[in-house]
Amino acid sequence: MTREDHYLASSIERAAEHVGAVWPLHSFVTANPLSGFEDQPFHRAVADAERLFGGRGYPATEVFRRAWENGQIDPDVLASVLDAYGIERDPDALLDDMATDADEPGTNDGDDATAAVDRVLSKWLTAFLDQGQAKWSMPDRDDGFYAAWREIAPHDSEIPDCDRPSDLPETPIDALEEVLSSRPQGEWETIFEQQLAALPGWTGFIKQRASEDVDPWQSAHPISLTEYLAVRLLVAERLDAPLLPDDHATEADDSEETPIPELWLSAWEQSHRDRLLDAVTEPDPKDERADETRPDAQFVFCIDTRSEIIRRHVEGVGDYETDGYAGFFGVPMRHEAYGADAAGDACPPIVDAQHRITDRPVADAADARERYDRRQGLLDAGRSVLKSLKSNAATAFSFVENAGPWYCAALAARTLLPGRVYDALHDTDYAPDEREFCEPSIDYNPDAVHALRAGLSFEEKVAYAESAFDLMGWDAFARLVVFTGHASQTTNNPFGSSLDCGACAGNPGGPNARVLAAICNDAAVQDELRERGFDIPADTVFLAAEHDTTTDDITLFDDGVPESHADDLEQLRRDLADARERAAAERTDAMTDADDPVRETERRAADWAETRPEWGLAGNASFVVGPRELTADADLDGRTFLHSYDWRTDPEGDALEEILTGPLVVTQWINTQYYFSTVDNAVYGSGSKITQNPVGNVGVFQGNGGDLMTGLPLQSLYADADQPYHQPLRLTAVVHAPVDRVTDVLRDHDDLAQLLDNGWLQLTVLDPEQDNAALHYQGELEWGAQDEAAVAPPRQTMPADAD
Repeated sequence: MTREDHYLASSIERAAEHVGAVWPLHSFVTANPLSGFEDQPFHRAVADAERLFGGRGYPATEVFRRAWENGQIDPDVLASVLDAYGIERDPDALLDDMATDADEPGTNDGDDATAAVDRVLSKWLTAFLDQGQAKWSMPDRDDGFYAAWREIAPHDSEIPDCDRPSDLPETPIDALEEVLSSRPQGEWETIFEQQLAALPGWTGFIKQRASEDVDPWQSAHPISLTEYLAVRLLVAERLDAPLLPDDHATEADDSEETPIPELWLSAWEQSHRDRLLDAVTEPDPKDERADETRPDAQFVFCIDTRSEIIRRHVEGVGDYETDGYAGFFGVPMRHEAYGADAAGDACPPIVDAQHRITDRPVADAADARERYDRRQGLLDAGRSVLKSLKSNAATAFSFVENAGPWYCAALAARTLLPGRVYDALHDTDYAPDEREFCEPSIDYNPDAVHALRAGLSFEEKVAYAESAFDLMGWDAFARLVVFTGHASQTTNNPFGSSLDCGACAGNPGGPNARVLAAICNDAAVQDELRERGFDIPADTVFLAAEHDTTTDDITLFDDGVPESHADDLEQLRRDLADARERAAAERTDAMTDADDPVRETERRAADWAETRPEWGLAGNASFVVGPRELTADADLDGRTFLHSYDWRTDPEGDALEEILTGPLVVTQWINTQYYFSTVDNAVYGSGSKITQNPVGNVGVFQGNGGDLMTGLPLQSLYADADQPYHQPLRLTAVVHAPVDRVTDVLRDHDDLAQLLDNGWLQLTVLDPEQDNAALHYQGELEWGAQDEAAVAPPRQTMPADAD
């Protein structure tokens, strides 16, 4: 690589830092669209992002006004924040001043030539990055994006001065050097940044895919940001589009002034934090667990906010304990379901998969497997025939004419009787029979040849079980311990994976739960855990379950439960049915009035026209790390992530470090995705589902082309066209642990401390060594009493436009 080539590569890498990664729809991962700006204070980051992407960074004035009028913003808190900045004006007058044209959602419209470049690039990216949706694939994709485009570009009438491939440079590096030859090197990085930001959705998708070494589509059809920029700059040159906007010389905002909207946002967040701290119950410092009776069962749910609702109701129907743990259950794995074409990661994006787990048929379930294979074979053959008839030019018209009445009948049933459709299709589409005859292959297999090792060693099994028990502070076990993953069930929903488990990379969490249950049921693993101080009774049985967050149905994978526990299991099923009714009633109250809440959730799951099957994580605002006693008596309204943790069982702080550097970071991703998708859905979200156009099995357009939309749909966030259901607040974390221990974690992890110092999330510690005193993080590893936390951000400067 020449010196100039190295300069090009490093310039492109730096220019791409401000564009967040975008995952394909089938494994939608919520992430901060402004992740590349997290090294800046929040107010400066949103200002720079607005210049680059055109997106608004704060809620509209009317959103603040509604929060103020309905009491979500405490007057005393707001007064304290304003007073800290020397502002004595009436809040209503401040709101009136804020109601300007700046409240209109941002746009990223450019000149006609730039729009033409975007249109051409979107067309070719759609063709190249298609993942099986197109009937006729783009030729030569195996050669990479630039080479494939170069061969076909002469046939594109929208690209002038391009009659043959030889009219274009042979390599992407040659192309970049040709276009940039007349520009000083000092401008190259700025040009790359502007061009990458023109279509941030496509750029983010390329960035993510190129970083996945094992992505099968990337392996088969490689693409890089260098190739994308080469094509883009060549097209821009031929269409006379500017490489830099006219105002590109505008310097970044280095101001320390805090804008007025940031003060309103901080007051709103402080008000939420105060109510959260009032709701939690201080745990008894004395260890009285030894005197407690053994619960009938223990559940481990994902930390997902939707689990907070079902946990309350499970605890309310019987003598059950619940804990919270990241939904991949600590096993960084790549999972391949029975009969699947490919394996997929089932762990958070910040964690690299370490093990390949495959669902394999058990020896004594040959009959069930044969029935499943026969049925699936018939279904697959039928789908193949239908697809051929619909797409074949010789049969398409006659097929439509003859099959039309049947399609009309099916459409009418889905529209008028979605509940009946749910009953008919539930077992086939959502609860496949392979769960009855398959088990996860957890044993290490040195003969299996894959990118990852197949299975787990004995030492790894023990380590994953021990880590789970340590993080939750367990020292007692019920007869039944249920690891409960979660998934959603929706119909005709491009964003369906966004409702599955984020900790499992947008996949259902049931497979991870089954793996951990299988590990913990291993007799040798249990013996080793007893040697390490975990007193697992001989009658404790671990099993897996999956919580359907759309219907609140909990499916138990109970194939390994012995007959001695049959009565326990039957009682558990009855109680879970009762808990489901209660949770469904609570959920439907937030969405609609329904006489039969359970039936209403089933209707939503099966209705092909339902734009809002469930609220998902809308409303999320806080993350509590501590024992269940902190929140057991509180109704947190499904707005809080709950991770179990007992500081007394973690003397070195290792478990706390894992939680703060893992689950806390992931929840901050989720929170910021919901925040920005709400404050400017046109730029950071994906608009209305009604006008979305799925493309290439990778994303959605608004309309028939343009950029990939990067965030959540409007219906997932708004109660109606103008009023958000989601309250756009930055994440508030509450941790029950000694403050010195938390400080040590922050001192060792600069990236986490940076998120706090720059105001991307807030942190309050309830210190059990100081009578559970609430200490709020002030910045630079400093803490203050909770009643001093109203000043935000930590640096007090006069806000812009305060006069």
